[in-house]
Amino acid sequence: MKIRYVHLNLLLLLLPIINLLLFPTPSLAQDYGEDAEKKDTPPPGLARCNGVYMSYISGGREKLYPRTKNVTAQAWSFKATAMIVNTGTEEVKGWEMFVGYRHREIIVSATGAVSSDGDFPYDASNGTTFIGSPNTDLKTSIETAGDYTQISTNIEITGTLFGGRGTATPLPRTIKLVNDGWECPAANSKGGTMQVCCKRNPKFKPKEKKKTKFMRRRHGDLNIIYDVLQAYTSNYMAQVTIDNDSPLGRLDHWNLTWEWMRGEFIHSLRGAYSAEKNPSECLHSKAGQFYGDLDFSQVATCQKKPIIKDLPAERKDDKLLGKLPFCCKNGTLLPAHMDSSKSRAIFQLQVYKVPPDQNRTAFFPPQHWKIDGIVNPQYKCGTPIRVDATGFPDPSGLQATTYAIASWQVVCNITKPKPKSARCCVSYSAFYNDSAIPCNTCACGCGDIDTDTCNANARPLLLPPDSLLVPFENRTLKAKVWARRKHMAVPKKLPCPDNCGISLNWHVNSDYADGWSARVTLFNWGANAVEDWFAAVDLGKTGLGYENVYSFNGTRVPPKNQTIFFQGVRGMNFLIGLTNGSNPARDPQVPGKMQSVISFKKHLGSLNIPRGDGFPKRVFFNGEECELPKYFPKKSHGERLSCIRFLPSILLVITTFLVIINDRF
Repeated sequence: MKIRYVHLNLLLLLLPIINLLLFPTPSLAQDYGEDAEKKDTPPPGLARCNGVYMSYISGGREKLYPRTKNVTAQAWSFKATAMIVNTGTEEVKGWEMFVGYRHREIIVSATGAVSSDGDFPYDASNGTTFIGSPNTDLKTSIETAGDYTQISTNIEITGTLFGGRGTATPLPRTIKLVNDGWECPAANSKGGTMQVCCKRNPKFKPKEKKKTKFMRRRHGDLNIIYDVLQAYTSNYMAQVTIDNDSPLGRLDHWNLTWEWMRGEFIHSLRGAYSAEKNPSECLHSKAGQFYGDLDFSQVATCQKKPIIKDLPAERKDDKLLGKLPFCCKNGTLLPAHMDSSKSRAIFQLQVYKVPPDQNRTAFFPPQHWKIDGIVNPQYKCGTPIRVDATGFPDPSGLQATTYAIASWQVVCNITKPKPKSARCCVSYSAFYNDSAIPCNTCACGCGDIDTDTCNANARPLLLPPDSLLVPFENRTLKAKVWARRKHMAVPKKLPCPDNCGISLNWHVNSDYADGWSARVTLFNWGANAVEDWFAAVDLGKTGLGYENVYSFNGTRVPPKNQTIFFQGVRGMNFLIGLTNGSNPARDPQVPGKMQSVISFKKHLGSLNIPRGDGFPKRVFFNGEECELPKYFPKKSHGERLSCIRFLPSILLVITTFLVIINDRF
């Protein structure tokens, strides 16, 4: 009996297989069933979109070290996937997808795209714009027969964020297509997915642009072009052009650095020089093995991250290093409206390559570009983007154009200084208040200050206006005496200094019915003089009433005309540094200073100068945004208080008068 049951069970198991062999079902043999349809069904938002579909899908997160009880300070790693698909009938050239991050995200990597704002890791606290790499354009489904590799791009994002509870990854504030002529509604969010469908604005009329093979050139505060001029098997000649296109941007003694990614090195330089020259770095590298007979003692630099500087003016006519237009200005880049001849810098370099790049068409521009100077704005540079070749006038003098072999563009934009990291600051004073508000405590950082003896977070003490001329270490006695006179509390631990090399005092000088004036004073607390200085003051709508500046050259900055740009006149464009007093043994050092009065008309009837309309919204010195005080001088209410003080006497007189009148009648 047991044997019969075993045979019966075996037969039951074999019946489905026998049935499949005898009566095959087409739906099972091919993947055309319901499960396949569900698998290939696109998201509802994608199926309904007729334009450009974008989505952002969170992929979870993991708590990072250090672990902290402060929820807002806890760091988390996160993963996300962004997708952009062209579902319309028009090709999208050079697509740009903005992701509005809001949880202090740091983007560590992104496959399928790069950030137009800089290299990874990138601080995306205020959002970032992704551009395609290598797929920069989105073709239509019609011209590609629905090839997803040409009409869409997936971006795998890895990064760090701060704050939040639970396991869900917080979504961005928004996602949108920022290309000209496209409009995006508010993105829809559900669960861990955000999606939006952007459509072409039918009323948008694009400007006629020359068709380009590569990405269009972008506009930035600082534009750098890397052109390959000559190409050989083992090396090539390149030219770097730096253009200052910002009305308030500036660089002094600029230092430019980048990173070679494939073992290249700079054999020679013209129009610039390398800060360090160490032949041993080449001898012990792959280049030293390949170029066995090369004299590396004559090589410009073998560094993977070279630091390149502009030549001084006296080397302009040097036959070996100079003889280039726009070179040799000692690292000065000024706004074009200030001096167009100093708004561009050019230098050339001979780049040697190593295997496997030994052919005439192998070009790999350096990455991770950075540029900086002294007393100038901070710049954040993006990645090199391939653009159409640059055209140059033919060297023969004929009316012909010679093109570079290949060109890349690097865009650098000015970034706003973080709190306590500026390099200049502003103090306030006014004719209607006898106290001056100095620069904020640690406005330019307190990293080297002994905070055991001072408070880095304390509110600055009010000062008599004349003490602004005195170095900080000599102000303590004046500050304490002034506080006692004004009945102000003095903390046991006084505030730390501002540590700014440049400070600017804005003094409201007068206030009349039809106009007002201010006095601006520049202070240089550094040892080095500042040549060709300029400053700019943004007064908002109050600045529209600008009339004249009397000791400087002044003008409005278009298009809003609310910012006043001024610079020293000839003979006054040199702001000297800190010098000794008349009696060095007794007097404190004196800062270099310049001063002028600025007059304004009251073009707006609602202007109230004492209530803040007479103080700037933003201040720049040499392009660097200065830190402003957190409050401004208030007008004294002494007259109103004096009336209140005599109110009982006034009431007594009125009462007596009424009694006398009542007795008479």
